[in-house]
Amino acid sequence: MSVKPILGLLLVAVMGVAMPTPAAADHWRDERGYGRDDDWEDEFRDGPCRVKRESDDGEYKEEIKCPNGRGAWWPRGRWKDEYWDGDCKVKIEAKRDEYKKEVKCDDDD
Repeated sequence: MSVKPILGLLLVAVMGVAMPTPAAADHWRDERGYGRDDDWEDEFRDGPCRVKRESDDGEYKEEIKCPNGRGAWWPRGRWKDEYWDGDCKVKIEAKRDEYKKEVKCDDDD
């Protein structure tokens, strides 16, 4: 038997194994490797503002505090907003120097 057909079959077999590999990636994870059910907390500074983000059991919370409102990107004044984004309820509360966002999702998977 010739070597060329064996190499051809071997090449097809290797491609068949290698092609599904990208499809097996964790699409439910974000760019840092956190998944929906992972608990995590992150704190950092964004200009003069302190940002705190955390996720716990299907809930996401974000809190931004800017001293004296410097660096705040949200509209001034005091306001609240609640709405549904798919099957997630979003609550936003803003003040001159503080912004809070809370997302709670119904996980019916």
